[in-house]
Amino acid sequence: MTKPPVIALLGGTFDPIHNGHLLSAQELKAVLAADEFRFIPCHRPPHRATPGVSSQQRLAMVELAIAGKPGLSVDGRELQRDQLSYTIDTLIELRREYGEHAVLCWVMGVDAFCHLDTWHRWQELLDYAHIIVMARPEATLPTQGPVAELLAAHQVETVAVLLQQPAGQLLLQTLTPYPISATAIRQAFREGKRPSQALPEPVLNYIEQHQLYRSE
Repeated sequence: MTKPPVIALLGGTFDPIHNGHLLSAQELKAVLAADEFRFIPCHRPPHRATPGVSSQQRLAMVELAIAGKPGLSVDGRELQRDQLSYTIDTLIELRREYGEHAVLCWVMGVDAFCHLDTWHRWQELLDYAHIIVMARPEATLPTQGPVAELLAAHQVETVAVLLQQPAGQLLLQTLTPYPISATAIRQAFREGKRPSQALPEPVLNYIEQHQLYRSE
């Protein structure tokens, strides 16, 4: 039997995408031995203000950032929907496209995971994919409440166990910490600085060319 594909999926505003996103994606792709790591820019995020730059500009920056990096891709489907970007809708579509045997892994940070119970139809997410939480040594996870109960019911300890099923498990995966913040990058541009260490050069050039983040 052919080994089912392993696809890692990272949603976000990517406002802008930075080196921390890329390095974590490459590290997690290696940990999972994933066939593909896919960035999914959201159009209208439900849990934060709509970004100051357009969805198409954010998509363009992701495309520039991953160009020439094997196994990294971008999926613009949420930009085609003129509505709030709900993860459950995207996972249902992806499961339909990849079939029942593909291993789909939705990747998220600890902060987002702690508030997972505020997401639209959050109880259904594990029906379509695994959830991988990018853990930090200092991060505090909930010990009671719906998210704690989800963790207790579905957590596995190793990647090997996770990959035995196409969906339904939850893994805390510690990755190398990168102290890079999109908020700090936007602030640097507003102050007339050039945060070249934080951004891939093509993205830096794009921001400067289009004069993004100069005033918000």
